[in-house]
Amino acid sequence: TYAHAIDRSQRGDHTVSLDEMTGIQALERTAPTKPAPPGQIERREFEYIRHGTQTLIANFDVPSGQVICPSLGDSRTEVDFVAHIAQTVATDPDADWTFVLDQLNIHQSEGLVIWIAQHCQLTDALGHKGKTGILATMASRAALLADQTHRIRFVYTPKHSSWLNQIELWFSILMRRLLKRASFVSIADLNQRILEFIAFFNRTAK
Repeated sequence: TYAHAIDRSQRGDHTVSLDEMTGIQALERTAPTKPAPPGQIERREFEYIRHGTQTLIANFDVPSGQVICPSLGDSRTEVDFVAHIAQTVATDPDADWTFVLDQLNIHQSEGLVIWIAQHCQLTDALGHKGKTGILATMASRAALLADQTHRIRFVYTPKHSSWLNQIELWFSILMRRLLKRASFVSIADLNQRILEFIAFFNRTAK
């Protein structure tokens, strides 16, 4: 999938690595960080105020190296994930999309199958969740979502192999360069700083 990403992009198709970063804390240090003077280390206050947490659903565009269409919110539910896929595909609604992601249950949900069936104009009966047809089991839902003949399809990494998902590399960059040492006065401040970092990162992405 990764090896063919550039060739696919030249045809106007998209290859996107996708995952969620949950529990991002908006921590405010109770005293300002003291910059490092010559020969010494930076001094950072260990006490903090909690302002809550956020979940980031992010897409790493494999050919360009950019992060596109991020979603920030209070939760990571089936509804949140389908909404994220919808807003991503809406940026180029007629193109082919390939999403690389892990086998989390919300990545193989009833809502996602129904959304894909509508947008790929699938006419087969879907059945009923937990009972019959395509919706019967997670395996049957995943099989439809991974179908290579569909314009929008999902490539699932093997279990216990989330490191194969390229977005994990970018999440580590976000953690090291922004989240680990920062102080946020509110959830809104956290969200703004994350979006500003994404814009900064994308300007030099390769």
